[in-house]
Amino acid sequence: MTQSNTRGFISQYNQVAVQTDLAYASPHRLIQMLMEGALEKISVAKGLMQRGEISEKGRTISWAISIIDGLRMSLDLETGGVIAQNLSNLYDYMTRRLVEANSRNDPALLDEVSALLVEIKAAWDGIPDEVKQEHSLNGNG
Repeated sequence: MTQSNTRGFISQYNQVAVQTDLAYASPHRLIQMLMEGALEKISVAKGLMQRGEISEKGRTISWAISIIDGLRMSLDLETGGVIAQNLSNLYDYMTRRLVEANSRNDPALLDEVSALLVEIKAAWDGIPDEVKQEHSLNGNG
C-alpha cells in the first residue's frame, strides 16, 4: 500500500467518524463540533497563508466564515436575550476580521479570531451536564 492510498483510507475513515458523530450528537455537541471545525479551518488557513497558497487559503477562510455564520444562525435571539445578541455581534465581528485577514494576508487576524473562538468554546464546554440535559429534554438544544 502506498502512502497516498494510506492517506485516502485515513481521510475516508475520518469522514465516516464525523458523520457518525453528527448522527448521534446532542445539540450541545453539534455546537462544539462547529466551533472545533471553525478553529481547524482557521488553523489550516494560517498554514496555507504562510505557504503562499492563496486560492486554497481563500476557500478555507470562506469555509470558516460559513461555519461561524452557522453558529450565528443557531442563536435564539428571543430566548437568549443580551447574551445571544452579544454572541451574534461577536460572530459578526469574527466574520469581518476573517474577511480582512484574507484580503490583507494577515495571520495575526486569524490568531485574533481563533483566540475569541477558543474563549467562547471554553465557556460552552464548561456548561454543566445538568443544564445540557435539561435543555435537550425541553427541546431547547
